[in-house]
Amino acid sequence: MTDVQTDTRSAKTFDAEAFAMNIAKAMETSGKALAAYLKPRENGEVQDRPPTELTEVVKSFTAVADYWLSDKDRASDIQTKIAKGYLDLWGSASRRLAGEEAPPAISPSPRDRRFADPEWKSNQFFDFVMQAYLLTTQWAQDLVHNAEGLDPHTRKKAEFYVNQITNALAPSNFVLTNPEVLRQTMSSSGDNLVRGMQMLAEDIEAGKGSLRIRQSDPGNLEVGVNMATTPGKVIFQNEMMQLIQYTPSTENVLRTPLLIVPPWINKFYILDLRAEKSFIKWCVDQGLTVFVISWVNPDKNLGTKTWDDYMKEGPLTAMDVIEKVTGEMKVHTLGYCVGGTMLATTLAWLADKRRQRVTSATFLAAQVDFTHAGDLLVFVDETQISALERDMQASGVLEGSKMAMAFNMLRSNDLIWSYVVNNYLKGQPPSAFDLLHWNSDATRMSAANHSYYLRNCYLENRLTSGTMVLDNTLLDLSKVKVPVYNLAAREDHIAPADSVLYGSQFFGGPVKYVLSGSGHIAGVVNPPSSGKYQYWTNDQINDISLKDWIKGAQEHKGSWWPDWREWLSQLDPEQVPARSVGSEAYPPIEDAPGSYVRVRA
Repeated sequence: MTDVQTDTRSAKTFDAEAFAMNIAKAMETSGKALAAYLKPRENGEVQDRPPTELTEVVKSFTAVADYWLSDKDRASDIQTKIAKGYLDLWGSASRRLAGEEAPPAISPSPRDRRFADPEWKSNQFFDFVMQAYLLTTQWAQDLVHNAEGLDPHTRKKAEFYVNQITNALAPSNFVLTNPEVLRQTMSSSGDNLVRGMQMLAEDIEAGKGSLRIRQSDPGNLEVGVNMATTPGKVIFQNEMMQLIQYTPSTENVLRTPLLIVPPWINKFYILDLRAEKSFIKWCVDQGLTVFVISWVNPDKNLGTKTWDDYMKEGPLTAMDVIEKVTGEMKVHTLGYCVGGTMLATTLAWLADKRRQRVTSATFLAAQVDFTHAGDLLVFVDETQISALERDMQASGVLEGSKMAMAFNMLRSNDLIWSYVVNNYLKGQPPSAFDLLHWNSDATRMSAANHSYYLRNCYLENRLTSGTMVLDNTLLDLSKVKVPVYNLAAREDHIAPADSVLYGSQFFGGPVKYVLSGSGHIAGVVNPPSSGKYQYWTNDQINDISLKDWIKGAQEHKGSWWPDWREWLSQLDPEQVPARSVGSEAYPPIEDAPGSYVRVRA
């Protein structure tokens, strides 16, 4: 009865003439999308080469296939398994057609939003398609998981690529096999496809021949207008960064100022989104003198800038300026993501030089050890890094879109395919969402700096082994004696919580490891006013797994921000009258958020 009702509703609103017209319009607009793709290639602006990932896919799958096909019995077993699954599904579907009750051969995870529409279960056709897909996906994953003799890196790559392929081939990604999209197509007489193809053409044009999937409506999201609006001034700049000092909002402030070192993989305003979400504004309102580095969006002219240059012209220069502006020789420091890795190397460099410049160090979702670095390790081996270095040598930089795509692939169903369905099949533009707008505002990376990072951190893991050399200095994290607040996020795919925990033991001073709820962004950008998530604390950090750490941890409701602020006060409670922005030697150059952050990749 349900299926008949669905068809009747669609028929009432279906207009065959309008449908034909809209299909023609959609095809015409798809031609514009194709033209937007081809034009930069015809002009020589884009030169297509086989992606290096394709070679890795073939190598990984060949290793898996060799295991199964090298033994006839094994090969027969896996064929029998998938055949039995399909036969059981066919039998179940036949019984349902005959009006009998039949349990599903396989069901999606309750958290799998792709199959949330009720018609995936109520309609026998869609139910059959969904189960066939899930059975095939499970079988493919089992092929990799059960293949013996694979080295861990090959297995990890094979698992990752299987997930990417199966996610791409999900029936939810196609008009005729997605019940929700099909209903919309029929009820709107195909108008959704016209809108979708128009957005597709616009997104390919915006990506200059590559698809730049819009994840947020940029209409009312503008840096300095709706985001990054905390009052302040740029008081210093060089070719690598602008240093922003924020206007105080309290009568008194902590004597020791705070220097924030954000990642250069994206822009600093992740910590200064809308006012109610802004970590920077919250810090200012909590009586801190806040300085933030806004990294340059580098071009080919800065392609030879190394990790040494980023350290010297970034945090070290910032510390010098802060000392001259405030009179304070020491600062509290905070590093986010790769900015935290940079901060850790800077602290180790300062410790070797016996220079006392830092009172405390806070790391937000940052890694110093890369043994458990998660799915990003899929992209890291000598072959892939060498190929990437060859590409970067030609352009001087790594385009931000490539790194953004790598991050999106870690959660491809949420960050790629859900938008493909929503934007291009349903024809619904995404809503204005500051966090995802920031996510798409990628920056380039200088070739020399990115190569150093990949090789010394991900590939060779030199920082915690004591073999990383920076500015002719052998770095030793055990010499870093300042107190450390080390925040990880429980669902982080970029800096996994177990990786951050393991890295905590390499510092030479007291470390407070804190675990927040959610992921790499929401676990950090979690203002107390939102009342979201929670965080956990446990003083034990040495020789303990994350699972055991959580078992012994104390859970606290809400944001970790107040806990961190209290930690700072315990270290250094002295206050002074609020400082004016800049000084005679460093007068304000321009209003925050500055001009560097506005440069689009």
